[in-house]
Amino acid sequence: MTLTPAPVPVGRSVQVKVPATTANLGPGFDTLGLALSLYDNLTVTVRDAPGARVEVVGVGAGEVPTDDRNLVVTAIRHTFAEFGYALPGLDLVARNAIPHGRGLGSSGAAIVSGIMAAKGLLDGIVDIDSNALLAIATELEGHPDNVAPALFGGLTIAWTSHDSPRHKKLMVHRGVSPLMCVPESTMSTELARSLRPASVPHEDAIFNVSRSALLIAALIQSPELLLDATEDRLHQSYRAAAMPGTESLITELRSHGLAAVVSGAGPSILVLCSDPAQRLEAAELVAKHTATHWQTLMLAVDFKGATVISRPVEALV
Repeated sequence: MTLTPAPVPVGRSVQVKVPATTANLGPGFDTLGLALSLYDNLTVTVRDAPGARVEVVGVGAGEVPTDDRNLVVTAIRHTFAEFGYALPGLDLVARNAIPHGRGLGSSGAAIVSGIMAAKGLLDGIVDIDSNALLAIATELEGHPDNVAPALFGGLTIAWTSHDSPRHKKLMVHRGVSPLMCVPESTMSTELARSLRPASVPHEDAIFNVSRSALLIAALIQSPELLLDATEDRLHQSYRAAAMPGTESLITELRSHGLAAVVSGAGPSILVLCSDPAQRLEAAELVAKHTATHWQTLMLAVDFKGATVISRPVEALV
């Protein structure tokens, strides 16, 4: 397909903010996701020279590509191409806080950052609605459970209908207090997915259906049910051997009545506490668990999702 040069003026700039996410939440494998108050920030400016130049500050500095191979640039290019436009020359500054390779949706955040940047740059030229945003993000990420909450915030249920991804956003009970436990080690999403069996026993599937339904009720109405609601038989036990430190801490936390689960593909741990006092209790237990060093992050649920602000060219003069 021949792409048309994008009618985006040199100097147009957008600022994007995207939250971290945690997927699965225990039983909701590839379906449930939650946006959290930890953010990557991106500034993109159109320039005269072709190609992309990326500056990375914070997480990923010196590690991720800083040219056209960068995942954010890939997402911007893909979005422009979806609407028939070639990528203009770009300067990008990425200020990242979301850890990479630890189950907090960093790749999904990068993809959503790029798509939202493209949306802002094409403002007034193309109208990119929420369905298109989710479809493009899912195509790039491969599944919608992380990109849906990154885009829309809150608790999201994601599914596919007639070959297109869909989502439902729900508000979370104000008492729910997430604690994220982040280790120094990383985990490949591809490896984590490869550890799942091709099929599971019928009774395990029924078990997870019941727990997923209960988890929705616990998160939006009855946080006291979170421990039972986060039980899982579909994926966490199969991945445990690859993340022994994660498995050990989850077992300990749950033995104290705390709803601890693997965050996404891991190895980070999400503890869904029913109130701030219980979250402090969880953090104290993690601090005593000295077999592995864990960074604890007391986060809020992000309800806004990704945002983009456009700065007109004349504002930059």
